[in-house]
Amino acid sequence: MSSIYDFSVRTLSGEEVPLRQYAGKTLLIVNTASQCGFTPQYAGLERLYQQYGARGLVVLGFPCNQFGAQEPGSAEEIRSFCDTQFGVTFPMFAKIDVKGSGAHPLYQWLTAEKRGVLGTHAIKWNFTKFLVGADGRVLKRYAPTTKPEELQQDIEAVLPPA
Repeated sequence: MSSIYDFSVRTLSGEEVPLRQYAGKTLLIVNTASQCGFTPQYAGLERLYQQYGARGLVVLGFPCNQFGAQEPGSAEEIRSFCDTQFGVTFPMFAKIDVKGSGAHPLYQWLTAEKRGVLGTHAIKWNFTKFLVGADGRVLKRYAPTTKPEELQQDIEAVLPPA
């Protein structure tokens, strides 16, 4: 696989979606969890989506239960939590693994494209973020501790002018 557009993912409602539907958009891909210390980042991610969506940014959330079992809920519970607690309107996808031998192919590709701290491939925790350019290539990887608002300068640098 050479581009993010080569992958398909399943939505929370179970629909298979080709990522090529986002061709030409800037993507912020995040592995999420509802019971994590970083869960309040949902609010910042939603603000980014609202602020930059018209210019081509799409935030894609991928729930994951691999870190401290912090995403134990069903698809319906995840959707309800995101709606009621944070008003999330950006696309959310089915729960996946993001590390190990069972990692979703999308995350295998993302981590091969952009290594983390000290050159590691593995996702270390919830709310690791990947910024993907409109051409489908991974531009940057951000640690879970990087708050969504800290990404504004990088996002603005790759979006078309307002």
